[in-house]
Amino acid sequence: MTAAARTVVVVGHGMVGHRFVEALRDRDRDGSWRVVVLCEEPMAAYDRVGLSSYIDGWDRMRLALSGNDYAGDDLVDLRVGKPAAAIDRSAREVITSTGERIGYDAVVLATGSYPFVPPIPGSDLSRCFVYRTLEDLDAIRATASAAGTGAVGIVVGGGLLGLEAANALRMLGMTPHVMERSPRLMPIQVDDGGGALLNRLITELGITVHTDVASTDIVDTGDGITVSLSNGEQLDAAMLVFSAGVRPRDELARECGLPIAERGGVMTDISCTTEDPRVFAIGEVAAVEGRCYGLVAPGYSMAEVVADRLLGGTAEFPGADLSTKLKLLGVDVASFGDAHASTPGALEVVLNDAAKGTYAKLVVSDDVSTLLGGILVGDATAYATLRPLVGRPLPADPASLISPAGAEVGVGALPDDAQICSCNAVTKHGICSAIAGGAHDVPAIKCATAAGTSCGSCIPMLKRLLEAQGVSMSKALCEHFEQTRAELFQIVASTGIRTFSGLIGAYGTGTGCDICKPVVASILASTSSDHILDDETAGLQDTNDHFLANIQRNGTYSVVPRLPGGEVSPEKLMVIAEVARDFNLYTKITGGQRIDLFGARVEQLPLIWKRLVDAGMESGHAYGKSLRTVKSCVGSIWCRYGVQDSVAMAVDLELRYRGLRSPHKIKMGVSGCQRECAEARGKDVGVIATEKGWNLYVGGNGGATPKHAQLLAGDVDSETLVRYIDRYLMFYIRTADRLQRTAVWQETIEGGLDHIRDVVCGDSLGIADDLDAAMGRHVEGYSDEWAGVLNDQDKLSRFVSFVNAPDQPDPTVAFDESGPRKVPLLLGMPSSVNAAESRP
Repeated sequence: MTAAARTVVVVGHGMVGHRFVEALRDRDRDGSWRVVVLCEEPMAAYDRVGLSSYIDGWDRMRLALSGNDYAGDDLVDLRVGKPAAAIDRSAREVITSTGERIGYDAVVLATGSYPFVPPIPGSDLSRCFVYRTLEDLDAIRATASAAGTGAVGIVVGGGLLGLEAANALRMLGMTPHVMERSPRLMPIQVDDGGGALLNRLITELGITVHTDVASTDIVDTGDGITVSLSNGEQLDAAMLVFSAGVRPRDELARECGLPIAERGGVMTDISCTTEDPRVFAIGEVAAVEGRCYGLVAPGYSMAEVVADRLLGGTAEFPGADLSTKLKLLGVDVASFGDAHASTPGALEVVLNDAAKGTYAKLVVSDDVSTLLGGILVGDATAYATLRPLVGRPLPADPASLISPAGAEVGVGALPDDAQICSCNAVTKHGICSAIAGGAHDVPAIKCATAAGTSCGSCIPMLKRLLEAQGVSMSKALCEHFEQTRAELFQIVASTGIRTFSGLIGAYGTGTGCDICKPVVASILASTSSDHILDDETAGLQDTNDHFLANIQRNGTYSVVPRLPGGEVSPEKLMVIAEVARDFNLYTKITGGQRIDLFGARVEQLPLIWKRLVDAGMESGHAYGKSLRTVKSCVGSIWCRYGVQDSVAMAVDLELRYRGLRSPHKIKMGVSGCQRECAEARGKDVGVIATEKGWNLYVGGNGGATPKHAQLLAGDVDSETLVRYIDRYLMFYIRTADRLQRTAVWQETIEGGLDHIRDVVCGDSLGIADDLDAAMGRHVEGYSDEWAGVLNDQDKLSRFVSFVNAPDQPDPTVAFDESGPRKVPLLLGMPSSVNAAESRP
């Protein structure tokens, strides 16, 4: 620090305040400014955009912004939990909440905004919350836990944050209702057509939507609240969350006499300077030429402007790109440019595909030559290339740009000054320059340009630019392993390493992450018959495999016993029915001819499975990346069209491949004739009976891009059929990438299906015996995972209902075949992904 260093006091330490400090310190090479940061919250700057991740099990530190403590920087004095109380402009001092007076040469107001709570009776009740800080989410979580699974939670506000809050309530096990005053959800971002589809998609996810309605009164009922609506309805609920917009936190500026915009916010010019040349405002509190911006990207731009100004520059706020792209409750939504066609003469080109659940609109100039804006709902993959074209000539007919079979805009069509990362104002030229300078992967581009470091929506475009520049993309599994999944499989198989720590110690770096840990867990399971919850391996599993059950949207779990080929005896049916009745579970016949039991709490899973295992049933592996089901028709035993015994074949295949861990889930089907009642050609492995034997189809998948299975071999006998399936599955397990379905694997493996056929049927690589032996070891070593849990007290101890539950069972709770005789206090909470690792 120079002897004449000046002091800038930053009031507020959110995302924008932190960005300003970073920008100033990066540019201030001579140390001409000393920075004092007054942070009101008990935690330094964190990713407020990612608040829902906190509900989803992240700890606080995972949300912390990189470098938010300024460790080792003597020129930054961060004071956490010490907000500013006043600004004395005449004395040039900021007064803190403790009465300390800090002299300044400049003040940067980065106080952000506060949630707006409508002035309605009852809005101050203890069961009413806002969705803004980590402390708010802690209070919401505690109330949801006390209310129990399925309790109603109301969100007032159907905008971006409102739908995010609704998703948080859903993850906490509640039944959300969303109330929006406008006739549609997300009224700022989408139009009536997009809003109608969004409403439908959100409703299908189990969230009740009330539009064109407001709350008029909230009454405490003792064990909950009753909310009266403007349409005369009343809703009983356990809690209410306000997410009805925000207001600038401009009280400090008001109190010290700075001009305030008509609708709130500290008035500034385009240099973000207030009426007082020593006081600046950035982010949501700033009204630049009278306008406030509620997105993080404009705030970052303001932070850069003020940092430049303090160092003698002339930067000006360039305006803001208010484009947004996000995934709300799994639904893609994007809005960019003049989305509502407010430009005189603007034309709208709309493609509304209700069957596929997609809505796309482009707004173009009256001569159809220039793209002005657009809206995408349900599928926003075109956003990355369309948004940078706003204000520029259209590269093709507008209808073709949003048609599924239409023209695709290549990165070459984008001009050099097209903005690829709107959050950080990074252009195509900036990214290409970084690539030319040696940034040859996405992390390197992030470091060089800051592109992709905020919302992340531009990352697919970064990859496309790398490919366009001729850069060979790294195929490393993650930052901890430079090998591919297939290479790691070969290492494990050849070295005999049986632990993650041993593998990363010998062939990787660091401690691992949520990418490589489940992958290695899957490889270890595919190469042995060890239980997946044994010792160190247990800590590698993802949420479902942690508890050998599928977690559902309300935080409970589903139970799926295996019914090979769809066969089930009356005795087993009665046991399933009794379990469903005794544990109050919802039952459903699945598309794979099984019975799914929904609504089980974590601590109930061993009790349920003990009764099922005692009745002769076993895990159906509905939770694992493994064989799920082998669907069958009734075949030649019952059907007059059947030419082979499809049920017997389905049972044999399911019992042979049960528990087989793979890169992704596997489904099979066996049809007794060409009428295809088991829909075998929609499965990863499909078998269809012929007069001469069986036709074997492979690589059929459902999902976003359904694929029909393709014929691998025809008219084979039963023995040959099983041998080919053995080899196909083992070859897939050895060579596929992480989370790669069989359909994609067949399309991307060099040589495609012809190569696979040569390996499986013709032994072109000379590995057929090895593949056969590997499958033989799996079949011989198989044991039921749930039976293994029930016979092991250490494994049973992980089945607790919340993260910090005691290691030992509560002695006041009786666990026996009749079910628990006392209900624990904290129920319905989604168990953390790292639950087993987090307990003492």
